[in-house]
Amino acid sequence: MIIGLTGRIAGGKGVASDFFRAKGFEYLSLSNEVREEANKRGLPLERKSLQDLGNLMRKEEGSSVLAKRVIKKIKKKKNYVIDGIRNSGEVEELRKVFKSKFILISIDADLRIRWKNAQNRAKESDPKTFKEFLKADKRDFKENSQNGQQVKKCMEMADYALLNNGTIQELIAQLKLVYRQLNLDD
Repeated sequence: MIIGLTGRIAGGKGVASDFFRAKGFEYLSLSNEVREEANKRGLPLERKSLQDLGNLMRKEEGSSVLAKRVIKKIKKKKNYVIDGIRNSGEVEELRKVFKSKFILISIDADLRIRWKNAQNRAKESDPKTFKEFLKADKRDFKENSQNGQQVKKCMEMADYALLNNGTIQELIAQLKLVYRQLNLDD
């Protein structure tokens, strides 16, 4: 089984990744593919720079380039959780390759909750001010480019949509329900 995660910035995808990893899933991240490329090119690891590079990679190598890179790392007979899906071409490629074995989960939360989450996790790539956060979130959610960030479109393609406006325990309860519905329960 391949679980894909999409959703707005700081919406709870990290909690979902941790949940599936605790269930024995191997972790892969499309964002990490962009970070690796940024390191090779000597580029900064700020969100805008990473968004620009991801867009450039999709423009140069096709909208599914990041998905194709992680697909090469997947071994049969293992379960994977893939974080950071932000372009519909990535979803299409993963569905083409894995068919019904690929399940896309979108996770979202209200803006203020996501801003608080971003502040608490303090990732290097996260915006430092609320204004920067709004700008990055808007760009991440819906760029009008085939090669851009298309989180809104990815969320619309999801098999499951989770809302994370409560506690971490409430999000985990939703994830457990999805896990059972997929007949993955231990």
